[in-house]
Amino acid sequence: MKTLIVEDDFIARRILKEILSPYGECDIAIDGEEAVQAFRLAWEENKPYHLICMDIMMPNMDGHQALKQIREIEKLLSVDNRQEVKVIMISALGDPKNIVEAFYKGGATSYLVKPIKKQKIIKELQHLSLIKEESQIAAL
Repeated sequence: MKTLIVEDDFIARRILKEILSPYGECDIAIDGEEAVQAFRLAWEENKPYHLICMDIMMPNMDGHQALKQIREIEKLLSVDNRQEVKVIMISALGDPKNIVEAFYKGGATSYLVKPIKKQKIIKELQHLSLIKEESQIAAL
């Protein structure tokens, strides 16, 4: 699984990278502008991301704006809805306005409220079918 972590806070980036690294390659962007550039570059290199974990409140370009641009790039590339990158919006903002904007206006796949705990992320990755459940892994 190829993941892009978009977070302006160093500690939050480090925690997310620690949690997600065992499941594949993790790239980092510190704001929405870098996220859009990284997303575009990944497609140009024919190595698109499977997952983006994106904070909402960031300098230069916030997570809502970045997500809208990412979805626009996918439309321009004629990416099938089932092949769209899974985007988990991660924020301290748990208010309905931000949640509605992330899902309905931005096209987020999921929304998690900070603080982020490892089990919360793992459960969400399983729910999105990005990783298998531990019981399935043990059976293999």
